[in-house]
Amino acid sequence: MKSLQRTFRELLRYPSAVLGLTIIGGFLILSIYAIITIPYSEAIRLWRGGEGIWYQNPKMVAPEWSNLFRAKKLPKTIHLSTLKDPDSKVVTLDSQGNKKIEMTLAFEYPYDAFPQELTLFFSPTYAEKKPHALVSWVMPDGTPVRVADFSTEKGLAYYFSQDTKLQRRLKGVFANVGLFLSDPASEVQVPVKGSYQVKITAYTFEKDADLDAEFVLYGLVDGWAGTDHLRRDLGVALLWGAPIALSFGLIAALGTTITTMVIAAFGVWFGGWVDELIQRITEVNMVLPFLPILIMVGAFYSRSLWVILAVTVLLSIFGASIKAYRSTFLQIKESPYIEAARAYGAGSGRIIFNYLTPRLIPLLIPGLVAAIPGYVFLEAGLAVLGLGDPILPTWGKIINDAQANGALYKGLYYWVLEPAALLMLAGLAFAFLGFSLDRIFNPRLRGM
Repeated sequence: MKSLQRTFRELLRYPSAVLGLTIIGGFLILSIYAIITIPYSEAIRLWRGGEGIWYQNPKMVAPEWSNLFRAKKLPKTIHLSTLKDPDSKVVTLDSQGNKKIEMTLAFEYPYDAFPQELTLFFSPTYAEKKPHALVSWVMPDGTPVRVADFSTEKGLAYYFSQDTKLQRRLKGVFANVGLFLSDPASEVQVPVKGSYQVKITAYTFEKDADLDAEFVLYGLVDGWAGTDHLRRDLGVALLWGAPIALSFGLIAALGTTITTMVIAAFGVWFGGWVDELIQRITEVNMVLPFLPILIMVGAFYSRSLWVILAVTVLLSIFGASIKAYRSTFLQIKESPYIEAARAYGAGSGRIIFNYLTPRLIPLLIPGLVAAIPGYVFLEAGLAVLGLGDPILPTWGKIINDAQANGALYKGLYYWVLEPAALLMLAGLAFAFLGFSLDRIFNPRLRGM
């Protein structure tokens, strides 16, 4: 405990270590927050759900905070529903029990650009006869615009911009633009700011029939992270990418470093054919192409994160570090305290785990910390190549989707920069901490 406290005090002397620890602490808090607020099963459901779950989100739009850096404010997504606001719905019964349902969905539009799309979703209740709906649009100055009338059915979605009749009434302008212009024929297309209303008058023809409506104005900015081509909130993958990346990097670094050290210690202690076998396996493994083998496993066997992790550890165990550990263990083996341990009858296992390997822990810790970002980038790199786990929401998967959908060519820089920035931060944090630990534990670097 005292040695840990001393090491921590030494770390605090290095600004790079403090910065690295702060960033790593931030990632740990982010990981805990992601796991608590979005459980694993829910994160998988959201990420695989696509448009079926994220139908209220616009496609491929920047985060809302990007408006802070724009002269012209882009519209945010507006969602209105009679189910959430019962006061927006007025029902009148006639003598035969049929209903006249009047719905008014009002909203403010203070933005400088036109929305991406306007959509109405209907939830009717009926046995045989479908409710009939008349939809109109009211401008800020009170001018009504007839939109459409139709029979509603379960699952009906009315997309304003896909209605060619409405487009003709708006003098050939798409509805998401024309409905916000005082004169659709005007050459200058600037949205009129103010209070708008979507009015729906519906008639039912059965006693227990009913109708509810949901209006979504799809904006050009949405959420704190933006959306992708499947309307998914990128915040889910950015949050869950932290625990996945840190877990992969830590498990791979721990599994590789500790196992390699123990194998090197066994080879040195037992010598003979054991040491020869370990060295030959190491030399063969060192000439094998690491990344192509991982690509082949992902392409022909499985892209599961755990399979890739297991193969990564297996291929990394017999690496060049085994020879570095071996040279150090050869010196430690000749130390007087090892001879003393053998003299009083200590077994091979006790000597290896109590006397040999503990001497290398000061050199092991900096290397272990510095190795974590390498494995984090490895997992992200495989995902960017299309070989990541297709189920898990990860930073690499976001970049892969962005690349596949031409994000950079379309100017959707947020889609690439957000996960890339998090990857770089993680790499820098562990690099800063690893360099500082190396200065503390490596005698040749002390005082530098």
